[in-house]
Amino acid sequence: MGLTERFKRPTGFRQTLASGFLTVGTAMTVGTALLFQHVGGYIPCALCLQQRIPYYVSIPIALVAFVAAAGRAPAVLTRGLLLAIGLIMLFSLYLGVFHSGVEWGFWPGPADCGQVGGSDLMSGDLLATIDAIRPPSCDEAAGRFLGLSFAGWNAVASALFAAVALRSAVAKADRFA
Repeated sequence: MGLTERFKRPTGFRQTLASGFLTVGTAMTVGTALLFQHVGGYIPCALCLQQRIPYYVSIPIALVAFVAAAGRAPAVLTRGLLLAIGLIMLFSLYLGVFHSGVEWGFWPGPADCGQVGGSDLMSGDLLATIDAIRPPSCDEAAGRFLGLSFAGWNAVASALFAAVALRSAVAKADRFA
């Protein structure tokens, strides 16, 4: 069965569940990064900020896919949205692996990596605040948990989301079928 025939098959419980999981999962992942930044005080580097963009794009697409799957919209729409999320998450996986490689010293990072702000510039003395900010370098991990940095965990999450999205884009409609 070709890819076009798979995309014309009806959608069902599997696609609804996958799109709901992707909506919640991607929102929680980027929400966690924002919590570490705004509550935990971690200032993100330029690559960290770039790794968030696929999530910002995927969240509304996953929400539309969830509504389409739950509302029994045309199968090609739901499956196409899931395919788009899968491709976006593959790009996010690339960004996470690249940033992890920079942190481990496998390859050099971008030259402009230390040029990121992230402080409250409305605190009164703007020039003193700007001078006090030292943006982090992309080759230094802000922290590690179980041996992986935030970029490493982003790669793991992106791989999981990509696998779920791509598998559900071509899977049968019902898990019992």
